[in-house]
Amino acid sequence: MTVFRRSQRLLNAADFQNVFSEPPLRASHQHCLILAKPNNLGYNRLGLVIAKKNIRLAVHRNRIKRLIRESFRHLPSNNVGIDAIVLARKGLGEVDNPGVTQIMDKQWLRIQKKALSYQK
Repeated sequence: MTVFRRSQRLLNAADFQNVFSEPPLRASHQHCLILAKPNNLGYNRLGLVIAKKNIRLAVHRNRIKRLIRESFRHLPSNNVGIDAIVLARKGLGEVDNPGVTQIMDKQWLRIQKKALSYQK
């Protein structure tokens, strides 16, 4: 089992602002948006923006966070490190667990392909 370490998280406002300011990598879906930017660390980091406005119940927000972190942990590691922020949109809280996992896996694949082509 892999662990979601502190080093794999975007921790402060400066980290988030770095990604929010002109992110070159984007993957959009009806229920979520991923913004990403290559970093020079050699490993991936994740930030979550799960707004109460979009997912009302705390149990749904927490479930979504767990599922997103789990899908992030299973990303294959390559030499391209990225800082990624996942923004939840309305309706994500109503999607079942396998559906969320499938959405996230597809979006991570898109981001990784874009990151590899961005580096070249």
